[in-house]
Amino acid sequence: MRRVNLREPSFDHAGDRDGYRWRGAKIGRQLGSVRIGASLYELAAGERAYPFHLHHGMEEWLLVVEGTPTVRLADGELELRAGDVVCFPTGPEGAHQVRGPGRVLILSANHAPETIEYPDSGKLGASPPGRIFRAADAVDYWEGE
Repeated sequence: MRRVNLREPSFDHAGDRDGYRWRGAKIGRQLGSVRIGASLYELAAGERAYPFHLHHGMEEWLLVVEGTPTVRLADGELELRAGDVVCFPTGPEGAHQVRGPGRVLILSANHAPETIEYPDSGKLGASPPGRIFRAADAVDYWEGE
């Protein structure tokens, strides 16, 4: 059995875009998990993990390990503290974005296919194959047939 300590993680990836600077640890992979995805993010004050988004096929949970991150939700913002757990259900009511400061663990069902929507930019992500599309480019079902 493998073990990972969330207070002393092995960071294995990072974000370096303005407003999205963070360190991350793919905890699920480090544990050898197949069905549950888990990623730890360490965010400085004001930095965000990802753009505001929602999942159409995968529920996510957020557990605050330390700090006081803020989560943007479909209906406003919520400041969190260590020990808080938040569930982001599938669909529009589960839209979310995490902003530091803090260290958060995000858990999810690890399955495909999955569709992620980005309401602020009007984009859709499909996985697999891991591509992003603009919703404005949608076509009728029968176009091209």
